Amino acid sequence: MQTEINTIENVKTYFKSLVDMDLSFHPDDDFKDYLVHSTQQPIFTITEAKIHNASMNRCFEVCEKHKVDIYEISLDVLNLKILS
Repeated sequence: MQTEINTIENVKTYFKSLVDMDLSFHPDDDFKDYLVHSTQQPIFTITEAKIHNASMNRCFEVCEKHKVDIYEISLDVLNLKILS
């Protein structure tokens, strides 16, 4: 998993990594709330969820700093997956 998120490109790369996990994510969601549909078990361990939540918080910081809409980026990345 990507460790540094310092640029908008890092944000996009992180979002693409989430989509590559077949995760239909939303930037506001807590990663501990994502469940496997068939079993209703958490997708991520508590530790993994904390790491992803911290990464998403960093994405918000970077987007705010650069005055870029995080929701637009996430939608663009998700749409690319749908169209491919």
